[in-house]
Formats: sequence, structure tokens, C-alpha cells
Amino acid sequence: MTKADIVDRVCEKVGGFSKKDAADLVELVFSTMKDALSSGDKIKISGFGNFVVREKDPRPGRNPQTGDEIMIEAHKALTFKPSNILRGILNPD
Repeated sequence: MTKADIVDRVCEKVGGFSKKDAADLVELVFSTMKDALSSGDKIKISGFGNFVVREKDPRPGRNPQTGDEIMIEAHKALTFKPSNILRGILNPD
């Protein structure tokens, strides 16, 4: 699903929005999420899940083409943990 698909679904499900208004709304939501994550905040969406930025320490790695040992630098990684509700929808058993 692309951002354009999300805009289309917002237009379908919520009446009274033009496509431009829906696109602005979707962009505002994503922009707000990016700002929060880049400042180190967690995002918790009830019934959906949690987005958390984690600090990864430097560690040894390997170049898959040459097999040479390399050092992977410290970096930040975004993780997502789905809520139990979303997990239940995805795995109905």
C-alpha cells in the first residue's frame, strides 16, 4: 500500500474531504510521526502498535560478497511491535 492508496481510502471512508485535503491530512500525520521519532519519542497507537527508535551499538559484521570482517557502526533503528489486537487480526487462529 502506498501513500496515494492511503489518501484514496481516506477519501472513500471519510466524506467531505477533497483528495488534496486528504493528502494534506495524511502528510501531516506522517510528518508528525517523523518529527516525534526523530526527537526520540515513542509512538503508541492503541489497537495498532508501538514505534520505537532503538540505539544499536557497534558490532562486528561480515561483507557477504568478500567474507571480510567489518565493523558495523553504531546507529539508530526503528522497530515496530504490533498490539495484541492487530496480532489477533493477522493470526485469527
